[in-house]
Amino acid sequence: MTAMTVGTIGMIVLVGLLAVRVPVAFAMFAVGFVGIAVLNGAGAALSLLASESFTLGSSAELVVVPLFILMGNLATETGMSRRLYDAAYAIIGSIRGGLASATVLGCGGFAALAGSSVASALTMGKVSLAEMDRFDYDPRLSTGVVAAGGTLGILIPPSTGFVIYAILTQQSIGRLFLAGVLPGLLLMSMFILTVSILCWINPKLGPAGPKTTLSQKARALSGAAPILSVIVITIGGIYNGLFSPVEAAAVGVGLVMMIGAVQRTLTLRSFWEAAKSSVVTTATVMLILIAAHMINPFLALSHIPQALGEALTNLNLGPLGTLALMLAVYMVLGCFLEGFAMLVLSMPVFFPVVQQLGIDPIWFGVLVVLTLEMGLISPPVGLNVFIVRSVAPKVSLAQIFRGVMPFWVAMLVTLILLVLIPQIVLILPNTMIG
Repeated sequence: MTAMTVGTIGMIVLVGLLAVRVPVAFAMFAVGFVGIAVLNGAGAALSLLASESFTLGSSAELVVVPLFILMGNLATETGMSRRLYDAAYAIIGSIRGGLASATVLGCGGFAALAGSSVASALTMGKVSLAEMDRFDYDPRLSTGVVAAGGTLGILIPPSTGFVIYAILTQQSIGRLFLAGVLPGLLLMSMFILTVSILCWINPKLGPAGPKTTLSQKARALSGAAPILSVIVITIGGIYNGLFSPVEAAAVGVGLVMMIGAVQRTLTLRSFWEAAKSSVVTTATVMLILIAAHMINPFLALSHIPQALGEALTNLNLGPLGTLALMLAVYMVLGCFLEGFAMLVLSMPVFFPVVQQLGIDPIWFGVLVVLTLEMGLISPPVGLNVFIVRSVAPKVSLAQIFRGVMPFWVAMLVTLILLVLIPQIVLILPNTMIG
């Protein structure tokens, strides 16, 4: 068999494994290892497995992953994420659809701590769904806004999606984090606008919540002030060149622990729970990265990325047309494949084309991550939809998917704006000091 034939069979097997819900890392490990063994010998496969595992495991810049994950988990265990929602609830909860908009703001704030879409959807779902149910919100809106709001976790920094993209493409994690700030705020605004439009068209979807006094608003804001200051210090420190991303993550963890200790909300038990959860999540991310470094050499040996890249270039669509085609491919694949799997499998094909066409890799990274977010709420896979379903078991999957569709459209509009106006993405990383 030719190398191309072996590669094609490997990709078919990989898609089959993913389709039957084999974990992404294990599926890529199996296909990558066996593929390299077939094309280059078992010794080469074993040697690569040992060397890549050690190299990635000892990479200093990857310390950012467990630290930021720990920061988000500590914020959840100490009740800080709840205070973010309470502050948003007090400020805008009394307007029509206000509780849904407060959920979006809460998801955005939590995303700046956790860096995980699943964690954002799960945490905000537990906090906000009961409140919206109490005020007779339509379940399509309440569950849809939680599922969509949770996607902010992979765009607003710190983001595990940006970390994986940076490792795969050798880009700066700090620049990617800064590049995600304005698009994240834009997407959050688009979600709030979507809630307002839906409730203007049909007021029964999201009735007004209880009114709060100025003193109640001030009290809620003061409760959220410590954790908001952590967000400003960590992201602001990266922007001003005071911290590297790893240092910012360490500072963030230290500040959250200090706040929890002062407020007496951080106990040994809650710290242990946060640490346990962080270890599991970090291990998942590291397995995916190691698996990526197994399957990418296999793809290179099979020459599939080169052939597909040449075919893409020979279409002569120009930079914008080629970019649009790649994003369209991500949208279609997002309906069936897990986001990190798409990222790992597509970069060997798409990134050389991106470099050849002179497309800014930081801009491309943000566009790709936003498109991966769309897959989190796209049927039939829609991971965030299933997460919300676990929190709201009485609401059917069909209702949740109907509820997220207006927000999916808002994400598409945001994506188009970012394609047409690249400076929304690039202004912060291009003005970064240091």
